[in-house]
Amino acid sequence: MSLLELDDVKVHFPVKKGLFFDRTVGHVYAVDGVSLSIEAGQTYGLVGESGCGKTTLGRAVLRLNDITDGGVVFDGTDLAKLPSEEMRAFRRRLQMVFQDPLGSLNPRQNIESILSEGMAAHGIGKDQTERREKIKDILAKVGLPSNALSRYPHEFSGGQRQRIGIARALVLEPDVIICDEPVSALDVSVQAQVINLLEELQESLGLTYLVIAHDLAVVRHISDVIGVMYLGGLVEEAPSDALYAKPRHPYTKALMSAVPVPDPEVEDRRERILLHGDLPSPANPPAGCRFHTRCPWVQETKCATERPPLLDTGDGHKVACHFTAEIEAGTVKQTLATGIEAVTGTETVAAEAVEVSEGETETEVPAADAPEKAPVTVPAQADADAKEKAAAGTVPAQADADAKEKAAAAEETEAKASDATDGKKETADATEEASGATEKAEGSPKA
Repeated sequence: MSLLELDDVKVHFPVKKGLFFDRTVGHVYAVDGVSLSIEAGQTYGLVGESGCGKTTLGRAVLRLNDITDGGVVFDGTDLAKLPSEEMRAFRRRLQMVFQDPLGSLNPRQNIESILSEGMAAHGIGKDQTERREKIKDILAKVGLPSNALSRYPHEFSGGQRQRIGIARALVLEPDVIICDEPVSALDVSVQAQVINLLEELQESLGLTYLVIAHDLAVVRHISDVIGVMYLGGLVEEAPSDALYAKPRHPYTKALMSAVPVPDPEVEDRRERILLHGDLPSPANPPAGCRFHTRCPWVQETKCATERPPLLDTGDGHKVACHFTAEIEAGTVKQTLATGIEAVTGTETVAAEAVEVSEGETETEVPAADAPEKAPVTVPAQADADAKEKAAAGTVPAQADADAKEKAAAAEETEAKASDATDGKKETADATEEASGATEKAEGSPKA
């Protein structure tokens, strides 16, 4: 029997509306019918795009979110049916490493207080001295010095805070650790350190991991089995190497095509699958297969009416698709263009449009055979004005007044110009007279 089994788990959040009395008007189907099993000492990777329900599923295992329906069987006990007090005892064996290390650590407590709080709640250690020694051992395993006990979370780097989160889970000696995006907020170099640390702890302590992530390269490195989620449900599950070598579900193929390849030649040759449309709302998921609104191989039958179950297709490879075998055999053709096909299709349409336009130019109708153009119609108001002018034979009163004003202005301007010219002539004559008088004065003999 598996250490942890999930059987048709559903987590639905009610959507309430009302000013004075809240009434339920719908539900958000965050997790809708997920079944999986994790063996002892195994690492199960859960991947999918943001909003598919990965974190909600992990929190439901710990009963941090209420389970609407289904069962979570841990070591033979159904956690979904346990009372709160009994569930609290089981949480010692089930721990979680949260995505945001700073947000999950109390800023008012030092590291010793944070790590010893859970130990005291579950009765681990006789006194604080014994707990402190155990905490020092755990800190050494995660690569932190013993003097970190008196320091506070804000005094550490992001990678160190994530190590503290791992240490907080380890001090309770759990059997299963749920790692929710354990390295997504860290630098690449620090990511490698934390991943290697998780692997070392698993080998030395025999831990079982449920790793939730969207970084496919990280999941492949650390996981034994990988499950792919889409809109609240599992669409594919397989051993890590088999899933990456040959994905079978259309959504998984699109995910794998998004992973960059470090070889430029391979990257240029490989096909990139582009999905059409946006992710549907979990409050109003599509009927039938949840992926049929974006699937490149969607068919008219079954896809929109029947939800496919997760079936084993051989070698532990499970796929939730009605046409898995047909897609692999090539008997089902794509109904939506993806990647290179979409670009090729666009170029073909453009070429056809150019050919059609050239053909229309060559077969143009001769001018002699062309039909006569219809006369341009004058608007009714303009036609009425034209008729009125023709009948009266005169310019409208307003236009006549404007013309008279312009003529008066022109006459006034002309008069001013004439006066200016006369003034210039008088000035010139006066200048000449003054010049003559000066010459006479210079030419006369001195007394």
